[in-house]
Amino acid sequence: MADRAISVVPSVVRDPIWARLRDDATRMAAGEPVLASFVHATILGHDRMERALSYHLAHKLANDDVGALQVHQVFDEAFEDDEMLGEHVRRDLSAIYDRDPAVRTLVEPFLFFKGFHSLQAYRVTHWLWGKDRTALAFHFQSRISEVFGVDIHPAARIGCGVMIDHGTGVVIGETAVVEDDVSLLQGVTLGGTGKESGDRHPKVRRGVMIGAGAKVLGNTEIGEYSRIGAGSVVLKPVPPRSTAVGVPARVVGHGGCDRPAMEMNQLIDEVPGEYQI
Repeated sequence: MADRAISVVPSVVRDPIWARLRDDATRMAAGEPVLASFVHATILGHDRMERALSYHLAHKLANDDVGALQVHQVFDEAFEDDEMLGEHVRRDLSAIYDRDPAVRTLVEPFLFFKGFHSLQAYRVTHWLWGKDRTALAFHFQSRISEVFGVDIHPAARIGCGVMIDHGTGVVIGETAVVEDDVSLLQGVTLGGTGKESGDRHPKVRRGVMIGAGAKVLGNTEIGEYSRIGAGSVVLKPVPPRSTAVGVPARVVGHGGCDRPAMEMNQLIDEVPGEYQI
């Protein structure tokens, strides 16, 4: 799928991701009149991707306690204060387009994919956490969980180029680390093992793919470019470029390819007796 890759180099002159998204949105509005006003209000009526996303997420996360205008203002403030948030949005959006064969345009994940929405909303909660606005960060964490079915603690550290596929049931704990270019499928938990305090959640290194329903528990490390099979329960470290499966998980072979998170290959051939954790 390398031929689908999109440049994400920042430019003050040209924003190729935003330009591509607007083109896709224009075609969607023309092809589906029922959605035309929604597409115009959400994307085509804005001059920057960050403002479009703030508007879109504000209308999803608003409730009687904090209205859409207030949410919109907070999200705009975050994007204005930290320009890297916008870069992360573009990297995450491109990751979905590159890795998900069901995606045909950028407008689909931007408008409809709750894995993408929850990750971008988390990024604002993490910004709030860093500003010591913890009460508002917790409010949005709760709303993200209620609306999208994804629960990410605002203090967790998540890199860019991350895809949360489907999203439903994903849980990421307070001291978890997810590095760049990781793919997480639905039902993944990066959690603790009980009532530990301090640094107690997993560290997922660059390029890892974690299959649907997998649970990684405790302050354990998943080495770079590794795979965790669907439904596995990982309680011990997994070496780089390895595949781990089972309950409890054990290493059964190499990572399957050079870039598991990009290839999204979930077919696992076990090599008996050669690996263990």
